[in-house]
Amino acid sequence: MDDFDRTLFDFANIQAELNYKNATTAVRELVANLDLTPRERQELEAEIDSLETLLDKLENAVVQIAAFGMVGRGKSSLLNALVGQTVFETGPLHGVTTTAQTANWNVDRDDEVLQVSFPGAGNSKIELMDTPGLDEVNGETRAKLAIEIAKQADLILFVVSGDITQIEFEALSQVREAGKPLLLVFNKVDRYPEADRAAIYEKIRDDRVRELLSPEEIVMVAASPQVARATVKPDGTRQVKWERGTPQVEPLKLKILEILHREGKSLVALNSLLYADEANDRVVQKKMAIRDRAADALIWKATIAKAVAIAVNPVTVLDAIGAAAVDVSTILGLSHLYGIPMTQTGAIDLLQKIVLGMGGVGASELLATLGLGSLKGLFGLATPISGGTSLVGYVSVAIAQASVAGVASYNIGQATKTYLANGASWGEESPKAAIARILASIDEVSILNRIKAELQQKLAMQ
Repeated sequence: MDDFDRTLFDFANIQAELNYKNATTAVRELVANLDLTPRERQELEAEIDSLETLLDKLENAVVQIAAFGMVGRGKSSLLNALVGQTVFETGPLHGVTTTAQTANWNVDRDDEVLQVSFPGAGNSKIELMDTPGLDEVNGETRAKLAIEIAKQADLILFVVSGDITQIEFEALSQVREAGKPLLLVFNKVDRYPEADRAAIYEKIRDDRVRELLSPEEIVMVAASPQVARATVKPDGTRQVKWERGTPQVEPLKLKILEILHREGKSLVALNSLLYADEANDRVVQKKMAIRDRAADALIWKATIAKAVAIAVNPVTVLDAIGAAAVDVSTILGLSHLYGIPMTQTGAIDLLQKIVLGMGGVGASELLATLGLGSLKGLFGLATPISGGTSLVGYVSVAIAQASVAGVASYNIGQATKTYLANGASWGEESPKAAIARILASIDEVSILNRIKAELQQKLAMQ
């Protein structure tokens, strides 16, 4: 290597180191700033664990290599051959996770993935992962698991043991979509005569995977070759006995080392950022779904509380004041739920904007509050004189007035929820246009009927 090449190599190493440190910092900050309530942390435990595992991987410089393939292709035998000793169980996967510290293997149990780590270059470690056969029982779930692991892995080994089937091609295409470096490993080549082996290799290279992989990404190995040995029986006759020979995986080892030497740290950094970004998107989506459910529950609780308060209150002026107080309280509760600080003055300002944006809906509530409130008051005053017969009219008017007010409160709550979920913004639309769009998506008839039904039950219990 001349001075110019050495300078380029050193620069590439420095850049890779910077990329790696930047990726570690980014994931660390992401984990530290998830902004979740205790309840949300509990419901998002799996997603948080995946991010924390990713951070641990970066901080400990772990390179993950995952083996994929159908049942019987020799994935476990291949990984054992790479490690140099039998660590992975051959045959159907039983879910064992193995971790190595120098030459000592510590075994832990896991339900899905078998993995083993051993020291790599410098302070890094290489972690091999054996995955379920893509055509095993409960294949759909297993395939999803395989694709999920493919997203986490830094290098993928797709193992075949002959010409590729249609199922294998589809699975290979799916794994390829993860966008990771991929090596197609043609295993068990010892079982084919030289001519057949070459013909199968050319068929795979030139026909089956030409659009998915380059020839440099195809490697032929014999992870657990069978060697014929002649033996002599006690009676003097000769027989052929098949024994396990020395694994022939050097081409694969060299290819893996070449990839890791050329782009190891940058590869891990990029893969980690891509996976972290996707995991963070899942966290955000689920967090917003949790908050959305909590917001709907809060809005409905406030809607019924407002409807009940208005129904039982005989004073018209207090109806209007109480209705506004409930709406302000709802806005403050939603702002707390979405983690957006808001004062009472800010809540009143937002309520005014929403009511103005609601147009006719806000006016309907006002008319119902004043008009029906006055009628309700007259029925209430007439109750002693009528001997209680006007009470039926009072209840009927009270339910009508409270239902209209409840619908308006529900609409205000939904508009507030949308505004806060969008980061205290109406987006590119004007407040009036955004509120009109929100109102158009609400089935007010069903909401009205639902309020009336709950209101009748609650008033019957008074």
